[in-house]
Amino acid sequence: MDLSDAMEKYLKDIRGGIEKMKRYGSKELILLHHNDSDGLTSGSILLKAFKRAGFSVSRFSLEKPYPAVLEKLFAENSGKIVVFADFAGKIAPIIAEINRGRNLVLLLDHHRAEPSPDESVLNLDPDLYGLRGDRDISASVVCYYFAVELDKANRDLVHIAAFGGIADFYYLDRKVHSFNRLCFEEAVKSGLMRSGSTGGEERFYITLGEMEADVVDFYPLLDIAGGVGFYNGGPELGISILLEGLTAEKLEKIEKLKKIKDSLFAQELETLKKGGLHDTGNIQWFDIKERFSPMGVKMIGVFCEEIAELDFLDHGKYLAGFQMIPDTVPGFGTVKMGQTKISMRSSSELSKKIIDKKMPGMSDFLPEATNNLGGFADACHSIAAATTINAGRESELMDETQKVLESKMKKNGGLNG
Repeated sequence: MDLSDAMEKYLKDIRGGIEKMKRYGSKELILLHHNDSDGLTSGSILLKAFKRAGFSVSRFSLEKPYPAVLEKLFAENSGKIVVFADFAGKIAPIIAEINRGRNLVLLLDHHRAEPSPDESVLNLDPDLYGLRGDRDISASVVCYYFAVELDKANRDLVHIAAFGGIADFYYLDRKVHSFNRLCFEEAVKSGLMRSGSTGGEERFYITLGEMEADVVDFYPLLDIAGGVGFYNGGPELGISILLEGLTAEKLEKIEKLKKIKDSLFAQELETLKKGGLHDTGNIQWFDIKERFSPMGVKMIGVFCEEIAELDFLDHGKYLAGFQMIPDTVPGFGTVKMGQTKISMRSSSELSKKIIDKKMPGMSDFLPEATNNLGGFADACHSIAAATTINAGRESELMDETQKVLESKMKKNGGLNG
């Protein structure tokens, strides 16, 4: 099946999901979305679209759809519509088990996915239709197509969708591909985005209110809002920028958050250079425990991205970092977690080998290793992945991950570069 056929089938099922929503006996809707750029753009698009359609929306930003949070959510709600954006495609069976048919659930993700075993949980993840979530389509573009099928008036949100499509790892090769590209081209026609060139490299510009921003320069700032400010209204700031516009005052708030991030990152970098790095075969890893507080755990992945090319690291090895998950979730209060998050990234050298199928993608081995130890694996891509494990099992997870990775490498003929 080619991409156009896959998209045609996918859109047909999206329309089916929308009809099921319209026939459902409630207009109360709970919207859950990720807190990075792709998640914030996804949440913004759906928030606007659902409110336009007359739904009463309760919105929550999460760093991951942790089972402990979902247990609390579904125990306290019944007879509502629950929508997940930019995560949860892989845990459709877990959600179905927790939900037990109490609510109508829609999953609008783009990561690796598992089919839903229950008709009350509709998994509308394009991965199940043959569309690659780490190249063809971002979660924001998924949510945009859903919004347009809900109401054609939502085409005015196309620039927000294209922003997410550029931000979420689609700039790795300095290009925007497939349906993300189509969305960007539509946004240009709308007058809300434009393209340019710097040193022969394509650039992307978006108008947010009265200000214009370079997408590639600005999306890390949106990540800072959602990640550094996760426990202090950061996701709300990000959504305000996307839906209401960028202002000097909002930029100043992000700059304050950036200073917190830069200070904590600098301190941790010095710790690593002084011997804080562990080596497990093909993986270099470290554990920051709670030293990134008060930032959210999204920031361990951001830190890995920022240091991946530094000289003191082995660029031929996968890079992983651990960060403790607090027992507080905004909007849900105290939720006993007892877990640590692992984020995995790679240098550009290793990323190219992964893309060229010369080395296994992270989504091929980290979730399996995590599941082997009873951890939680949700949103993973080939060159960026994150899972959670019970605190205290960090070294054990690294050993298991190395074991699974080696088995994948042998299966693929032992290619190692």
